[in-house]
Amino acid sequence: MTAAESFAVQTVGDLRAIVGEPLPRVITKETPELDDRATAFIGVAPFLVMATSAADGSSDASPKGGPPGFVKVVGAQRLLIPEFPGNRRLDGVQNLVERPGIGLLFIVPGITETLRVNGAARLTRDPELGALCAVDGRLPWFVVDVAVRQVFSHCSKAFLRSGLWAPDEWPDPAGITSPSRSIAERAGKEGRPEQEIRREVDESYTPELY
Repeated sequence: MTAAESFAVQTVGDLRAIVGEPLPRVITKETPELDDRATAFIGVAPFLVMATSAADGSSDASPKGGPPGFVKVVGAQRLLIPEFPGNRRLDGVQNLVERPGIGLLFIVPGITETLRVNGAARLTRDPELGALCAVDGRLPWFVVDVAVRQVFSHCSKAFLRSGLWAPDEWPDPAGITSPSRSIAERAGKEGRPEQEIRREVDESYTPELY
């Protein structure tokens, strides 16, 4: 056995030996449906992360955003996520064609608790569902129709540790290297700060957000 292998966490038993068992209240807060509090939180959430996995075992986590309430709760165990025009990669939703399992993390700015929803999803172009998810009269390409199976809130520690909602702890955008190669290349070619180029790119999205 190599040194790396000797430190590997390989089983659920290994994990529990490190962290112990969850408190009963952590288990009992989970429900199989969306209650009034969960529905209200989704109703004001402008952002979520959608996790999916492909048949080959690969996985994806994609950001989704829209005006507060862009995700529609249409039942205690059903919600709709519109897919508006984007870069056409469709990594996450493409996975759903092969495997319906889906995990959602709903985030509201300034709130350190998040809402986690897990279930199964299908893609649909049902015109009634599309109309229900329209924004300013603009229809989505299609809708992710989610059958909810597990709902629970997630504690605030990740946001408190990161200082995500603490402006005084935010880095200076001018010192952040863009993850976009095109932005970096354009900044280098034009001899301008990446922050300036990034702002121009963001502004160019506005007319075509939907």
